[in-house]
Amino acid sequence: MKLIKSIIRPDKVDAVKDAISPFATGVTVTEVRGHGKQKGHTAIYRGAEYQISLLPKMEIDVVVSDDVVDDVVKAIILHARTGEIGDGRVFVIPVERSYRIRTGELEP
Repeated sequence: MKLIKSIIRPDKVDAVKDAISPFATGVTVTEVRGHGKQKGHTAIYRGAEYQISLLPKMEIDVVVSDDVVDDVVKAIILHARTGEIGDGRVFVIPVERSYRIRTGELEP
């Protein structure tokens, strides 16, 4: 199993969620803030410029079997890409074990 963690633009969440739904039974979506290479941006409020260094993003976490990892990553990239700086990142992390809390059983 692998944990696929993606950081994407907020307006792309629904498209990505719909694209990965055939591969995963559960998904976790979290509001996050951060920056990558773009280091934020400058905004103007009431005539004064100020720097926004932590931009709003969404984190989508999904655990999938090893045989569909490439399909899920491709779907995320295809549906989250705008071609602009700040589109996000996808991380693939090995999952050693998974336990169901309700029953305590080890998931296969």
